[in-house]
Amino acid sequence: MKVADLYIRVSTDEQADKGYSQRDQEERLKRYCEVNSIQVRHIIFEDYSAKTFNRPAWKKFLLDLKSRKTHPHFVLFTKWDRFSRNTGDAYQMINTLRKFGVDPQAIEQPLDMTIPESKMMLAVYLAAPEVENDRRALNVFHGMRRAKKEGRWMATAPKGYVNKTTEDGKKYITPKEPEATILKWVFEEISQAQLAIDQIRQEANRKGLKIGRAQFWDLIHNPIYCGKIYIPPYRNEEGSFAQGLHDPIISERLFFEVQNLINGRKRKSGFTKIKARDSFPLRGYLLCPDCHRSLTASTSSGRSKKYSYYHCLTPCKCRFHADTTNEKFHQHLTSFVPCGDFTDLLELAIAQSYQLQHAQRFASRKATLTQLDAVNLRLRHARELLADQKIEPDDFRELKADCQQKIELLEAQLESNPVTHNNSSTLLKKAIKTLTQIDSLYQNGTVEEKRQIIGSIFPEKLVFDGNSFRTARLNEVVRLIFKLGTGFSETKNRTTLKNFELSGEEVPSRFELLYELLQSSA
Repeated sequence: MKVADLYIRVSTDEQADKGYSQRDQEERLKRYCEVNSIQVRHIIFEDYSAKTFNRPAWKKFLLDLKSRKTHPHFVLFTKWDRFSRNTGDAYQMINTLRKFGVDPQAIEQPLDMTIPESKMMLAVYLAAPEVENDRRALNVFHGMRRAKKEGRWMATAPKGYVNKTTEDGKKYITPKEPEATILKWVFEEISQAQLAIDQIRQEANRKGLKIGRAQFWDLIHNPIYCGKIYIPPYRNEEGSFAQGLHDPIISERLFFEVQNLINGRKRKSGFTKIKARDSFPLRGYLLCPDCHRSLTASTSSGRSKKYSYYHCLTPCKCRFHADTTNEKFHQHLTSFVPCGDFTDLLELAIAQSYQLQHAQRFASRKATLTQLDAVNLRLRHARELLADQKIEPDDFRELKADCQQKIELLEAQLESNPVTHNNSSTLLKKAIKTLTQIDSLYQNGTVEEKRQIIGSIFPEKLVFDGNSFRTARLNEVVRLIFKLGTGFSETKNRTTLKNFELSGEEVPSRFELLYELLQSSA
């Protein structure tokens, strides 16, 4: 007597919509076996998609075939779409089963595989459900894309929002507290550029957001929080933004300002800080001279008092007394105090750099205004074509929506890049005075002010060998002072350009750093 295993598969939508219930399939398969004198060995129930053979019950069935010496003659199912909805995978699985001597058969679509023409019918039976799946997926894709263009969020609500349904069954998202308030704080903190982004994430977690690094990075790039929904490019359509129907948590100006900062298109107005105790102002700025990893800092308790150290991580044993290191750095900082009659020349050089920087910002703003005028002109031309009945109303509406999205994006860029006019002459004189007192400002400042001064002079970390400091690159303003060739005391450690292994890359001077130093000393 022939022996067969019965394979019964349903998915939720098929069971509800088409009546492919497990009980119905089981009855039909058992009746077929009874009529054809086939013994049923096992009945395999599956509630999984047929797009692949990565299905729990099917994988268990294959393992059973591999572990046994005797195999059934058939594996029976009602139709070929119960077996697979992927033509390529189906042919491979049929070959695998035949190696075990098992013949797969659909009782309602029987095929005699000894007849060559049966392979054509098999291709039809296998391709039809795959085409049906692909068509259904394409319809869902276009439906979701259309919904996005209408401003509807078509997925699980992101952090800060919650999914809700109206009385008539329409789904929408709305801000969720306290997450929405925390997220608003996150974007505001990033825009101020005072703390590292991961420090902001950690503080947000302490406030109750609970989010990992990768998810946080995706979150701060998501335009959903400023009321926009991103529509990715598809075929001939470019990527665009649609105005969402949900309430925004932050303004568009704040969102695009944050994007400019994290993508490097806008220079940070402040210095990224790492929180540090008063006794460790150099924490995060020092590299180990042995393994070149960042030194951390900690305090250990002795018999009578506590001892503070800058130290490397295990297994490296490099460490330095914090008090001694701090004092040596202050002595090193006196090397950067300008002196002599060169302040007029320095003021002129920095003023020129500031003017160049101001001109670049003005040029960027002018380019954005030119793009905005071009989009407005295109929209005006489209209205004229519609009035002359040269384009269809549907085409005009689509063109209008596209232009409005671009206009909103360009206007947001203009708001995030304002052109300000400062009294640079007065500010420069005060900044030069601040530079001449940099060592005393450091000695008498708070730990935040000390770290601001360190970051303003050393954009890259320092290596301390126990006696002296060295760095790969100085701040552009300090390097400018070096290039003037004068202005440094010959008695203060006889500092020269070659002592610092300076990079040869030419970059514009940073006037804003002087402004920050001035602000910290006020």
